[in-house]
Amino acid sequence: MKEIKIAAYTGTFAENKDTARDLRRDEIAPALEKGENVALDFAGVEAATQSFIHALISDLLRKRGSAILDRIEFKSCNDTVRKIITIVADYMQEGAGS
Repeated sequence: MKEIKIAAYTGTFAENKDTARDLRRDEIAPALEKGENVALDFAGVEAATQSFIHALISDLLRKRGSAILDRIEFKSCNDTVRKIITIVADYMQEGAGS
């Protein structure tokens, strides 16, 4: 399993969409393509914007379907971050992002 420590890229506030896109493109997607599962560790991240989470996972959901979430673990999320991840994942699964 590939583990990515989000705070190492974002600090305590995950807001930069370009950082999220780069993580998705350069770290998450290649690991998934190789058949690895991915753990996104949010330890130390106090808050994240919806646009950051959207840039991080929406393209994966759009291209691979909601089953990809079975291969991505969201670790050490506080309630605020967990809620935003759920909102984005639900939004994408409803097809609203297509």
